[in-house]
Amino acid sequence: MIEPTRHFPDGAELTHLLVVAELSRSVAFYRDVVGAELVREYGGTSAVFRLAGTWLLLVTSGGPTADKPMVTFAPPADPDTVSSEMTFRVGDCRAVCALLSERGAVFLTPPVDYGYEVRCFFRDPDGHLLELSEVPPTGSA
Repeated sequence: MIEPTRHFPDGAELTHLLVVAELSRSVAFYRDVVGAELVREYGGTSAVFRLAGTWLLLVTSGGPTADKPMVTFAPPADPDTVSSEMTFRVGDCRAVCALLSERGAVFLTPPVDYGYEVRCFFRDPDGHLLELSEVPPTGSA
């Protein structure tokens, strides 16, 4: 039995799942553009990555199953309406933006400096929103 605590039990890990339209296209993007480590692929319908200290699972669309009888997985219908995003906290937003741009990422704008944070956004091939975020050291503005 799990004891009630304010945190997950030791050994638990979080996986972020994204539904994609075309697995091979998304595998290439996350591996070659973002730099994620491809761990394994399953039957042409899913791929598992290690990325920035966490797991990323890409899956293709699919209908209900026995354990989720009313749920359908689908990629974003409108990339300009966001209900989830992944933020990469980086030490130098401008440098990482330049690197990912060289690899083929297309950013919505150049990095914007808000004083308390420098950030910019890009999308994967299915329109999932991704963010680069740099927080200046304490005492900087």
